[in-house]
Amino acid sequence: MPGKGGGSLPVVLVDDEAEILFSAAMWLESEGLGPVVPLGDSREVIPFLEKSSARLVVLDLWMPHLSGTELLPRLVQSYPAIPVIVMTASQEVETAVTCMKHGAFDYLVKPVDPETFVSRVQKAIEWYSLRQEITELKDRLLSGRLRRESAFANIITSSRKMFAVFQYLEAVASSLQPVFITGETGVGKELIARAVHEVSGRSGAFVAENVAGLDEHVFSDTLFGHKRGAFTGADRDRSGLIAKANGGTLFLDEIGDIKPTLQVKLLRLLQENLYYPLGSDEPVRHQARIILATNRDLKQEVKKGAFREDLYYRLVFHHVHLPPLRQRMEDLPLLIHYFVEEAAAEMNKTPPDIPPDLFTVLAGYSFPGNVRELRAMVFDAVARHQTGKLSLATFIKQVKQEPASQVTEAPVASILEEETTLPRLRKTMRSMELQLIQRALKRADGNQSLAASLLGVSRQALSKRLQSLREEDEKREEEG
Repeated sequence: MPGKGGGSLPVVLVDDEAEILFSAAMWLESEGLGPVVPLGDSREVIPFLEKSSARLVVLDLWMPHLSGTELLPRLVQSYPAIPVIVMTASQEVETAVTCMKHGAFDYLVKPVDPETFVSRVQKAIEWYSLRQEITELKDRLLSGRLRRESAFANIITSSRKMFAVFQYLEAVASSLQPVFITGETGVGKELIARAVHEVSGRSGAFVAENVAGLDEHVFSDTLFGHKRGAFTGADRDRSGLIAKANGGTLFLDEIGDIKPTLQVKLLRLLQENLYYPLGSDEPVRHQARIILATNRDLKQEVKKGAFREDLYYRLVFHHVHLPPLRQRMEDLPLLIHYFVEEAAAEMNKTPPDIPPDLFTVLAGYSFPGNVRELRAMVFDAVARHQTGKLSLATFIKQVKQEPASQVTEAPVASILEEETTLPRLRKTMRSMELQLIQRALKRADGNQSLAASLLGVSRQALSKRLQSLREEDEKREEEG
């Protein structure tokens, strides 16, 4: 099971005192900071690192055979990416200064209390993790490749914007920090969260929950669980979702909708890795990776005072924003083909042919519901389909329902209420009509049949009206 550090590399403890090795290992493993490799002979450190690796070395200074003062410079030179914490009984300032000059990450004086020891180790591991992320991100961006393409296989895209998101998420997948995903409804935030879980290699389960609208009691009970007797009906202990995701990933969707009192609990969960089951005075430390998502603009929510600023800045450590479908329309053909195949298989139908005009019909649509809306449209069309090509009717109906852009300064009702001459009213109505026709033709890429379908008239009626408008313009030019 991955430790809290999100990886399987160990913390190496080097000390010739067996008691100290045992105690330090117990402190770290009880806090989820394992695995731990205790070495009682300093001569074993370099051979171990040559065969394996580590994310941290905790080193005593005064040891037989090979002292820490000799070993420290060798470790820093040969393994610069691995932080070294020096832990010794010496309180001399000069010794501490020398160790820091030789590249020690930190310096602890024995005896050290468990809380301080764990805190300093945690800080060093976070530093190591951050360096690894930066290196990984550089490698991913320079190589232009994904290490685990299969993890993103369920996300249908050819978009460079989405590929850049994948590269970043691959680089931070094993991080200690939470991942924060933003984007409009229907862009695929949960799919992305599952991909991050897959890439991270965590052995535990992926657990997802939409927390929008949960009151304080339900939120706490769902996430943290409860102890027996915590409230009426609590006749036994119950584990929450955070416990079920232990060693795995907990995905919390729509966190922008939770109340301020719950935001405090979420902040503690992210910042201290602690939570309190209902009815318990004892905190529990978790070992789950947490991914959060929202369709809200939390920066604006912070300005309005609806979202805690400290929680916001805790979330954006690893932040990705998923572009809406209208900003990656190059994915439209891929997605339509994929959803047609998926729908046909689910309904035991032969996949229908896709008319080329379908892409033209949808090209100018804004897709407020994004990929989820497109999938629903395709499934509905396949369900209605009988033989031959897929009908455009379902798609045209949806596109026609999109609110038209403002075509005049004042609403029609206001125009009618004004004291105006009949010629002026005719001119306004003609302008509105012309703009609606132009909008439909633009969306249909000049195809009059499609434009007529969007307007709800026959092709002949549209052609006749266009001819009439042209004749009116020519007549006005002759008279003018």
